[in-house]
Amino acid sequence: MTTENRPRRGELRIYLGAAPGVGKTFAMLGEARRRLDRGTDVVVGLVETHGRAKTAQLLDGLEVVPRRRAGHRGREFDEMDLDAVLARAPEVAVVDELAHTNVPGSRNAKRWQDVHALLEAGIDVLSTVNVQHLQSLNDVVERITGVTQQETVPDEVVRHAEQLELVDITPEALRRRLAHGNVYPAERIDAALGNYFRPGNLTALRELALLWVADQVDVALQRYRAEQRITDTWEARERVVASITGGPESETLIRRASRIATRAGAELQVVHILGGDGLAGRYSHKASPAAMARCRKLAEEVGATFHTVVGDDVPAALLDFARGVNATQLVIGTSRRSRVARLFDEGIGASVVRRSGPIDVHMVTHSEAGGRLRAGLAVSPLGLSRLVTGWVLGLVLPVLVTLVGVYLPSGLDFATDVIAYVLATVVVALVGGLGPALVAAVLGAGLLNFFFTPPLYTLNVHTPQNLVTLIAMVVVAVLVALVVDQAARRAAQAARARTEAALLASYARTVLTHTDPIERLLAKVRENFALTSVTLLEKQDGVWQCVATAGEHPCADPDEADADIAVTADVHLTLRGRALPAADRRVLEAVAGQAFLALRQQRDAAAAARAERKAEATELRTTLLSAVGHDLRTPLTSIKASIGSLRAPDLALSEEDTAELMEAIELSADRLAGLIDNLLDSSRLATGAVRPHLRPVGYDEVVAHALSTVDDSDDVRVAVDDRLPSVLADPGLLERVVANVLDNALRHGGAPVSARASAHSGQVELRIVDHGKGLRKGAADSAFAPFQRLGGDRDTTPGVGLGLSVAKGFTEAMGGTIRAEDTPGGGLTVVVSLPAFSVERESAEREEEGVR
Repeated sequence: MTTENRPRRGELRIYLGAAPGVGKTFAMLGEARRRLDRGTDVVVGLVETHGRAKTAQLLDGLEVVPRRRAGHRGREFDEMDLDAVLARAPEVAVVDELAHTNVPGSRNAKRWQDVHALLEAGIDVLSTVNVQHLQSLNDVVERITGVTQQETVPDEVVRHAEQLELVDITPEALRRRLAHGNVYPAERIDAALGNYFRPGNLTALRELALLWVADQVDVALQRYRAEQRITDTWEARERVVASITGGPESETLIRRASRIATRAGAELQVVHILGGDGLAGRYSHKASPAAMARCRKLAEEVGATFHTVVGDDVPAALLDFARGVNATQLVIGTSRRSRVARLFDEGIGASVVRRSGPIDVHMVTHSEAGGRLRAGLAVSPLGLSRLVTGWVLGLVLPVLVTLVGVYLPSGLDFATDVIAYVLATVVVALVGGLGPALVAAVLGAGLLNFFFTPPLYTLNVHTPQNLVTLIAMVVVAVLVALVVDQAARRAAQAARARTEAALLASYARTVLTHTDPIERLLAKVRENFALTSVTLLEKQDGVWQCVATAGEHPCADPDEADADIAVTADVHLTLRGRALPAADRRVLEAVAGQAFLALRQQRDAAAAARAERKAEATELRTTLLSAVGHDLRTPLTSIKASIGSLRAPDLALSEEDTAELMEAIELSADRLAGLIDNLLDSSRLATGAVRPHLRPVGYDEVVAHALSTVDDSDDVRVAVDDRLPSVLADPGLLERVVANVLDNALRHGGAPVSARASAHSGQVELRIVDHGKGLRKGAADSAFAPFQRLGGDRDTTPGVGLGLSVAKGFTEAMGGTIRAEDTPGGGLTVVVSLPAFSVERESAEREEEGVR
């Protein structure tokens, strides 16, 4: 099909929310009705109202495509009928919950793939998604809320939407909406308000959504500017860049820039330019590592990001960085160079102001401004200003010496004239180097010969002494110039070495202080050397594999790289973006070695962790054997004594006595069986041998089965609604968890014990509540450790303190959590939280079982 005949791709509009209940579906349906009123052909592919009456009212008058019924493992599910929507071919399709996972056997695994099919067919789509379902933010949301979201959608799907609308609501308004029953049914409200919908959680999620949308807007703006080749700064968003040298004034600059950024509500970035002739350019202070560490720490404290950029032309590198981040304001310090030095070169500040264009430049004064001419200039590399000055002096000084000698009233003798010309040659050599010095020597020798050597006013040389004088002047010029040039080269090499040392120190600090050292190291290299991508490749089974990468378009093979640095035969550091000079390769070879060492350290750490787990398992077995001796002997002794009494021929036992002994045997056997079960379970957990077989199961049936195995089960009050969602768990393991927790509550907390359950945000929680003495302050974290007896050393109840430890291990093996809380009024509440059943989790478990 030609491009002209290919149907246009539909447009995707996504409503993004920070949490359930903010009104995404309501806003989406409102847009659908507006389009319908304008005459657009709109159908509803799938909308989930979740029992919300106001949302359901918006469906009135909209054409709804019937859902497809799909069976899976004996259950029926409703899914969007993708084929029916495609056959209907509307202009706009409304498809809710972009991150939803379809029932196994569907045409596509995920709903966003169904949406992609609709877009490819030329159908515009309206859809919704919550920020917690974005793949890149999934782990962040888990840390904020403690809830793992099983359904995710790739960020690229959302980024590529033609329209992205944030549906925002304050945390207080959302909690009121939740409390009024407009989000969840009554039985889920308390659990939701006390867990996922806490004010702090909602505030963090709201900020996360706002920042993500702002970043996407910024990315879209940068993409547009790159496509249109726009280099001018657009003041769409205030950004302040502070340039520091690491000198005494740097901390003053960072603080002043922070105040400027705060007043403007702007983002602050601190940049340090590593010049080719010094740590921060030929005009700046040579920063010490300690000074740079203080600057980096201060930047983090004021909320700024810290960047290091390499560039021989410091003003150009600084402005390139500022334009690259679309900065609107630039903060630099006033020059510390003297007025004399500024006569020969305008300096960084003046050059930046002259070339900054629309970027506002703030020149901040400080105590180091306007310093004296530093001696370091005498040995610094020859720059353009010195070369120009040297050539001017090479032409002017010999002429001035000649004028003085010719027009001085008393006149000078020949020896004085020679010394004057030699002095002029030395001055030119010191300033301008070899070229200007040779010109001055030759010109001076010619003028000396013409004006002061007999015969005068001719260029003839009649005496050997005069010839020797002329040759000596040239030799002096060459020797002095060679010394100056050598000093300049040594100074440049020393400055380059300082730059390399600063970079290597920064890389070493990155490797030592970050949990993901390889990725951070490669990102720093890409930024420092202005590369497109930096990739660490390793050959495994003859195929190159990407170990870590930073940047876009990473290399898949060393042959694709602009620069390839071999660490070993099977490990290469590849760089893409530009060819690098040999001097830069020295630093990068060291970086490649650091990356390789970091890789080995990660693998050694993983191996050490495995060895530590094995050692802990061995130690646990030893501790188990030493801890359970008494608890094993006690029921065995009881059993042996009871059997001995029953078998004694000289004892005439009544039926009541016999029944009592049999009951004692049974109780002791049950106690022994329970202890052995806990021992075996602890051993399995320690060796990682627990392999749960997950399937949907209800807390109501699990609690009922667990009660049948617990003594004094009549003292347990159960309030578990059978309408609660099922949890994805191993029924046998979950029954052991509940039985152990109930047994612990009955033995240590005393009657009555309550078992209650509630659901919120994809989790279902079982609370087992007792009203005993509870735990001492700060002991909640250790309650689930092995051999912890909640009653302390004076506790006379049987057991070795493994019940809660086994419960914790089994719960975590099933992907859940278990925690201890104080019961209001006294006592202990143990909360078992497991993910609610979802198709995606079941599918993942089924695939895992297939692999096994």
